Amino acid sequence: METISEVETSNVANGRESVLSVKDLKVVFSGFKALKGVDLEVGENEIVTIIGPNGAGKSTLLDAIVGKSPVASGHVYYHGKDITNQSPFKVARMGIGRKFQNPNVYNDLSVFDNILLALKGSHGVFASIKSKLTAGKRDKIISVLDRVGLLEKGYSKVSSLSHGQKQWVEIGMVIAQDPTLVLLDEPTAGMTPDETHLTGEIIKTISQNHSVVVIEHDMEFVKQIAQRIVVLHQGEKLTEGSVNEVQSNPKVIEVYLGREQIDAA
Repeated sequence: METISEVETSNVANGRESVLSVKDLKVVFSGFKALKGVDLEVGENEIVTIIGPNGAGKSTLLDAIVGKSPVASGHVYYHGKDITNQSPFKVARMGIGRKFQNPNVYNDLSVFDNILLALKGSHGVFASIKSKLTAGKRDKIISVLDRVGLLEKGYSKVSSLSHGQKQWVEIGMVIAQDPTLVLLDEPTAGMTPDETHLTGEIIKTISQNHSVVVIEHDMEFVKQIAQRIVVLHQGEKLTEGSVNEVQSNPKVIEVYLGREQIDAA
């Protein structure tokens, strides 16, 4: 039986009140240790970027946080409540929103209607579209579109948008649900350089009202947005810190960034 236990937490992440606290998290798949005791703290309105080589456990960590991958041991605390191994549906209802690598949008609908469907409290595709659009909902949708840079595309079909713009639609759909914490898995994959830069600005805007965790490989993008970087390697946390601290860490240079990339930075 799933339970949610309240725990006493006075955790402060990077000088901010802790929204997410992951303690000694371990995930095992058929004997393979995907996560080997990972800790993670995310503060209020903080942007935390997770980097690491392929297979480091980055996506698995997000899966474990939202209940998609079973946790073998350790705990996930959200606003002081133990949500370890809760169902993805319950985790989403609590206020954790996640965007996966590939955009999951309704191509035949307008950008506006995609956000409408995602609004907190909406009930199904057709019910949401056919229901009366209140002034409050309209204002909320316009606010979301503005934050993700799609205000002028509101009534365009999603199918007509670029790949990067479709990614922004899904980011908008996530924040339309009013999460406290937003998890983004490689949000710039497949984007042009201009779209990548604009995505960074969108994420910084989002962080004014939400805590954000981003998995990313593009180090230029990471440097644009990251307030704190966490480095994973082979299922363990190698280090964490500012961009400069991570770039100058000998372990990071050895296993991930590479001497040439550091020298060029």
